Amino acid sequence: MASSSEPEPPLRLPSPDEIRAQDIFNNCAVRTVVSGVMGGGMGIFMGMLFGALENPIHSETMTARQQFVSAARTMGTKSGQMAKTFAVMGAIFAGTECVFEKARAKHDATNTVLAGCATGGSMSARAGPQAACLGCAGFAAFSVVIEKIFDRHN
Repeated sequence: MASSSEPEPPLRLPSPDEIRAQDIFNNCAVRTVVSGVMGGGMGIFMGMLFGALENPIHSETMTARQQFVSAARTMGTKSGQMAKTFAVMGAIFAGTECVFEKARAKHDATNTVLAGCATGGSMSARAGPQAACLGCAGFAAFSVVIEKIFDRHN
């Protein structure tokens, strides 16, 4: 709330360029690709972090150069694996959330829960139906927690 001594700023309409940019990002395919790329970047970062924390089995007998090369290989392998996983996860989540949002014609937390369930279920489906159900429930619950933390839908 503004105090009585401060005037309200005038309402500004979006420019045509801002409207075009918003229309582009409201496209489900664009959201899916952008989220996949961002997820891949996050996966590379996480892979480097977790790869750096792993110690080689025979680190006592290795020279410093061998330890460095081993750590770099581990970080590279982990980064690739995690980049792929996070990219797929981000793309599935963003794509399904966008599709649910368009189909329901609402922008609310239900879309996030449904997208979380679809993502968790599809990511764990190879392990069987029980794993898919647990993945669905787990990722949906995680989505609710993240939704509450960021409070995107008032």
